Amino acid sequence: MGSLADLTRGGLLYGGDYNPEQWSREIWRQDVAAMREAGVTLVTVGVFSWALLEPERDRFELAWMDEVLDLLHAGGIAVDLATPTASPPPWLALEDPETLPTDASGHRLHHGSRTHYCPSSSTYRERAQIITQVIAERWVSHPAVVLWHVNNELGTTCWCPRCGRAFRGWLERRYGTVEAVNEAWGTTVWSQRYTSWEQISPPLRAPYLLHPGLTLDYRRFTSDALRELYRSERAVIRAVDPARPVTTNFMGFFAGVDYRSWAGEIDVISDDSYPDPADPDAPSQAALTHDLMRSLAGGPWLLMEQATSAVSWRGHNVPKTTARMRQDALRAVAHGADGVLSFQWRASPTGPERFHSAMLPHAGTDTRVHRAVQELGRDLRALSAMAGTDVHAEVAILFDWSSWWAAEEPAVPSDRLRVLPQLRAWYRPLWEAGIGVDVVDPHADLARYRLVLAPQLYLLDDEAVTNLRGYLARGGCLALGPFSAVADGNARVRTGGFPVPFADLLDASGEEWWPLPEGGAGLVPDAVGPTSLGTGHAETWAERLRLHGPGAVCELRFEGGDLDGEPALVRSRDGGLHYLATMPDAALLKRWLLGLLARRGIGPAHRVPAVPDGVEVAQRGPFTLVINHRPTEVDVPLSTPHLDVLEDVEHVDHVHLSPGGSIVLRKALP
Repeated sequence: MGSLADLTRGGLLYGGDYNPEQWSREIWRQDVAAMREAGVTLVTVGVFSWALLEPERDRFELAWMDEVLDLLHAGGIAVDLATPTASPPPWLALEDPETLPTDASGHRLHHGSRTHYCPSSSTYRERAQIITQVIAERWVSHPAVVLWHVNNELGTTCWCPRCGRAFRGWLERRYGTVEAVNEAWGTTVWSQRYTSWEQISPPLRAPYLLHPGLTLDYRRFTSDALRELYRSERAVIRAVDPARPVTTNFMGFFAGVDYRSWAGEIDVISDDSYPDPADPDAPSQAALTHDLMRSLAGGPWLLMEQATSAVSWRGHNVPKTTARMRQDALRAVAHGADGVLSFQWRASPTGPERFHSAMLPHAGTDTRVHRAVQELGRDLRALSAMAGTDVHAEVAILFDWSSWWAAEEPAVPSDRLRVLPQLRAWYRPLWEAGIGVDVVDPHADLARYRLVLAPQLYLLDDEAVTNLRGYLARGGCLALGPFSAVADGNARVRTGGFPVPFADLLDASGEEWWPLPEGGAGLVPDAVGPTSLGTGHAETWAERLRLHGPGAVCELRFEGGDLDGEPALVRSRDGGLHYLATMPDAALLKRWLLGLLARRGIGPAHRVPAVPDGVEVAQRGPFTLVINHRPTEVDVPLSTPHLDVLEDVEHVDHVHLSPGGSIVLRKALP
């Protein structure tokens, strides 16, 4: 089967979603000409075209798509051809209303939007496979088609009786017996014990809190059910075309699907990325998401969707500047993307996304946005040598979907300790320093990482515990954040001093979780320990820890409040295991994390000896991306002469960047 490298062939892909069904044939020809002018090389076609391809059951109208594909191919533009199954046609919902999803109150939803399907509906699955078969057989030999695209942003959750039956089958395969489910979930609480499979239902809305074992496993089931939808369409495609790669688009840190369990099924990992231009933290958050995608792919990935300017679905849609659009695209490439696509090519005059930006705006080609689109096309052509290159990472951040789901169930000590904010807070100092980071599973092979960070890893099964302890035994360095290793793989709280699986290695443990009142508490260096971290402030969360013996070193203590004088940051004496039991202010967190990097001898791979504040630096292979986020000009020092790859200009000892400016450098040849 094919791969992303088969598509790029030494260059970066460029393009976006194309919905020709919204336009006349005359516009199609104008589109292809404008795409060529903009340097477009790949477009996604057919995502929402089911009602036009099959306007009535078993009546297919395909000639218009023939014409579209022929036009694109004649223009030298390749196609990522989608199955249109994300949005079933109205006739299907009317023929079989049970194809529609049901919400957690048991109410059936209606068609008239998108993603209006039940993943467990046999009718929906049958019709999805039929339209997929028709598409695959019709265009398997078309020279424009280089990639198959299954569905779109798979993420629908349904709570209907069909899903209930499928869920019970999933539980039986996972646990074997009802008694094993009872044991895993601990159903003796609140008289929830089951004596038959039929008694187990989806987590429908109830008078009070639902059992966390039930809700966790239903999320796992939903992710698996959606993956099975993907597999079923992929199998149809594979039977017709065993050669071309197959993809479906992810949505970053999306809570509805465990993408890590999907990654091995996807030939080309692709992602939709929409950082908020109004959020000053958006660049670092986008970089973190890109690192997740590269880690899932094990190398290059594809940015399937981004916005050229404003989106249409935020309450207040701040547009991007053209400089910001360029930054977002170059950042994705610097973090491993081998292609940059946008939603969409031509702005739609109707429908819910009529105010979503596009590569070709309503106002036409003589616009700020479209000129920037053309310039970005030229930039990506100049950066063709970046395709296929690696991002070197000696640091891993641990992230697990089941742990995320379990940590944010109701009735935990605080709903203010959230997983993604913790992940982003720990990542940002590394991003600011230009440190390469992989985002990996706690079961992954960690041997190549000199530092492993777990900002908030609430759920940790026994296999992951064994893996992390083995990493430490081989000389690794692991830093755990607050509320980590609390529960086992079934979300059952581990009894004993926490973090239970590592307390013996730490020679310290916790006995009580202690959410802080408004105002938080101070943080001060331990009187007899190192003082390099300085003082700081803790907000939201704390834990009551105690040291057991000489194997534990306290680095920070709380000051003031109920925990005055108690340990806040503890490490093992050999420096291998660290446990931070609170949420320190950003400055103190940064000092601590940079200190860990220094202890492990980890530095950035780029050749910028001193990164000024407000400047972003990322390294991919021999290429260095530098972005100025400051409102003023800045000079960025260089350790050796570098060539500006986009402008073909050599810089000897520094580069000068205007506000919002970005540059891609490569070390100059002697």
